[in-house]
Amino acid sequence: MIRSYSLLIKSLSVLGIVIPGFIFHNRLHLEPTTIAILGAALLLVISKENLHNVLKELEWSTLFYFIGLFIVVAGVVKVGLISKLSDSMILFTKPNAENMFGTSIVTLWFSAIISTVVENTILITSIIPLITNMAQTVLPSELVLKSIIQHSALMPVWWALALGTCLGGNATPIGASANVVTLGLAERAGYPISFKKYLIYGIPLTIEMIALSTIYIWLRYYVIKIY
Repeated sequence: MIRSYSLLIKSLSVLGIVIPGFIFHNRLHLEPTTIAILGAALLLVISKENLHNVLKELEWSTLFYFIGLFIVVAGVVKVGLISKLSDSMILFTKPNAENMFGTSIVTLWFSAIISTVVENTILITSIIPLITNMAQTVLPSELVLKSIIQHSALMPVWWALALGTCLGGNATPIGASANVVTLGLAERAGYPISFKKYLIYGIPLTIEMIALSTIYIWLRYYVIKIY
């Protein structure tokens, strides 16, 4: 319900600044987080809302949940687990510059399964260096990193990662930030959704989507070969 059209206009005005800020953050030499915080601060100033009331409405449990996950992922990267996983993936899938079908499918299902317990945004951030490490080992060494990322052989792997982490997060309440926030809002509104009830609907639907994604990657990149 819109209770204040004045606040709506102010919010949309700030949003009109923040979204271009996200798009051009590299040219502005600012992190997206900095732009988001600046936008929030600007809206607080121009809206003249009570800061204490705003802070009460924040999903603090969700924020601390993500803080903890980022700490864990940073630790995993620091101890070298990503490099070991990269080596294991090469041994298991045996990828080469001509065909990465096995790597793509393993990446799809592995990321989908892990996404059920690890928030997908954090998971994809931790798997990207795993794939780039693998690519630097498998692809010709004369390629620079940018060329490796854009290499046609890696396209199905990148799409497998995107589909797996995004769709896999739908299986459990903790698989995606949207799930956590939505369940929190539903409970506050008087419509709690239990963990078990969510799984009953989430798991079968996710398996179906990942199976369709497997067929899609196979058809697009290895049958029709559209890059």
